[in-house]
Order: sequence, then C-alpha cells, then structure tokens
Amino acid sequence: MWDGFIWGGTVLTVAGLAALVWCMVTVARAKSRKLDDEGMRAVMRRVVVVNMAALAGSVFGLMFVVLGIMLGR
Repeated sequence: MWDGFIWGGTVLTVAGLAALVWCMVTVARAKSRKLDDEGMRAVMRRVVVVNMAALAGSVFGLMFVVLGIMLGR
C-alpha cells in the first residue's frame, strides 16, 4: 500500500515540475515576442495560475513520498 503513496507522489511531483518548466518556457516566449503591456498581463495571468497549481502539486507529491517512506517501514 505504501508503495502506491511513493509512486503516486513521484508522478505528482514530476508532473508539477513539468508544469513549472512549461511556465518558464511560456514566459520566456512572451518576453521574446515583446508583447504590449496588456498582452503580457494576459499571458502572466494564465501562467501564475498554472505556476501555483504546479507548486502545490509538487509539494503534495513530495509529502506523499515522504509519508510512504516513513510509514512503509
């Protein structure tokens, strides 16, 4: 049972990290296109939501991994 926590947490953490990379790439592309102020705000609004969800997913994933390791003994 605890192996499921470990592997599920690992998948959640990797998904969160992939979303963080997506956020970085999206912002870099927006900066290179030299968008106007309103266009940049629209991009950043979407990126901030994904960024917060990715951070939360990574945190919960790491918590599941630690719980699985600690309680699986």
